[in-house]
Amino acid sequence: MTEYPCSRYHIHYSRQPTERILLISASNVLDTPFELGVYSFVENTPDPETGRSLTPTERMSNLLETMELADQVGLDVFALGEHHRPEFLSSAPAVILAAAAARTQRIRLSSAVTVLSSDDPVRVFQDFATLDLISQGRAEVMAGRGSFIESFPLFGYDLKDYNELFSENLGLLLALNEAEKITWSGKHRAPLNNLGVYPRPHQEKLPVWVAVGGTPESVVRAASLGLPMALAIIGGMPEQFAPFVQYYRETAGEAGHDPDQLPISVNSHGFIADDSKQAADDYWPGYQHIMGKIGRERGWRGTSRAQYDASIGLRGADFIGNPDEIIEKILFQHNFFSHQRLLLQLGVGTIAHSKVLRAIELLGTQVAPVVREEIRRRNVIREIAG
Repeated sequence: MTEYPCSRYHIHYSRQPTERILLISASNVLDTPFELGVYSFVENTPDPETGRSLTPTERMSNLLETMELADQVGLDVFALGEHHRPEFLSSAPAVILAAAAARTQRIRLSSAVTVLSSDDPVRVFQDFATLDLISQGRAEVMAGRGSFIESFPLFGYDLKDYNELFSENLGLLLALNEAEKITWSGKHRAPLNNLGVYPRPHQEKLPVWVAVGGTPESVVRAASLGLPMALAIIGGMPEQFAPFVQYYRETAGEAGHDPDQLPISVNSHGFIADDSKQAADDYWPGYQHIMGKIGRERGWRGTSRAQYDASIGLRGADFIGNPDEIIEKILFQHNFFSHQRLLLQLGVGTIAHSKVLRAIELLGTQVAPVVREEIRRRNVIREIAG
């Protein structure tokens, strides 16, 4: 057991966050500790200070080092998004996650997201089942429709079928997860007639999450299927998303699922440094570069420094600050989401690798233990209260 001091907290942290905690309740419910993790799109943009970009090989090496450290400091999840653009190196997340699986021990390895509308569900299942075998049961799939459209022409799909493709492919992925042999037919893929799909995962089933950007239709889909929801909050006031979370739980209940058994993740931008101002100043240049470029592509202005500074406040969307501020913000949001997981993108653009490593260290050793313990305490009180 290691002791970590925090300026406002003094705790003892045993690095076993996946340990089940018995709550005092009539139903003797087992409660999973709150999970914290990191996600990345493996950005490889120029360093705002030097103008230099790493070689793709250098950037990938740095990424694997961050994934190893996240495992070592006790974080619960490392997730990789899928993009097919020159600014990002993560077009094949399962391959990178498999490399990380061989270098880590306990951290869960997820996509964030798998762009399921433009992928073959059979290959997605096979890729992540293989990852699950390599990692001995640590793989997850976070399925989503993606925020860019490059994958559609790249893989020969029509963008007008965007929603229909996602719905059909998600249904097939879930069917593959249920049975070794499958008979299936749809509109956009060749049928399967009593065919086996291999390998099967180490886990009984692959955990499949649905990524939601805040549209009611996406919330209904996840809830109706009884799938965990990953809610992306990267702007505005997070508390405005509380109705979506409530709607998800109500819809899940109406569909015959137990809302208490369906975890919710909040996925947001974030960065942590020992000093609050340093965290904000380190994150801003790369963030400004990427958001400005995307804004020009989509016909809107990039984010101003004033807007960025506002987003860092307690009621803003971005988790940027020192450990105490991040702890306060996580617990503040937990008041109205009661979520089970938080994933942070530690760098929208390029940040010095040494600073990213320090951010991961602070998240794992100073933020995570305090948050887990406080939410555990809240859950115990809630169970006792009935």
